[in-house]
Amino acid sequence: MSKNKSKTIFFVKSAMKAYAKKKGAMVGSDSYDAFNKAIGKMLDDAIARTKANKRKTLKAQDF
Repeated sequence: MSKNKSKTIFFVKSAMKAYAKKKGAMVGSDSYDAFNKAIGKMLDDAIARTKANKRKTLKAQDF
């Protein structure tokens, strides 16, 4: 992850690492930033759909 402390982090690194380990894989240090960006993009897209439907609440259908 970058050293910028103001950046929002959307997940728990240890949970991601533990899940990968359980599946017989490892997580490279550059994966965390990429995963975080993907989650942020997914949230931004869902928020746009929510607003387009004149709502303020994210729902499963927005993802």
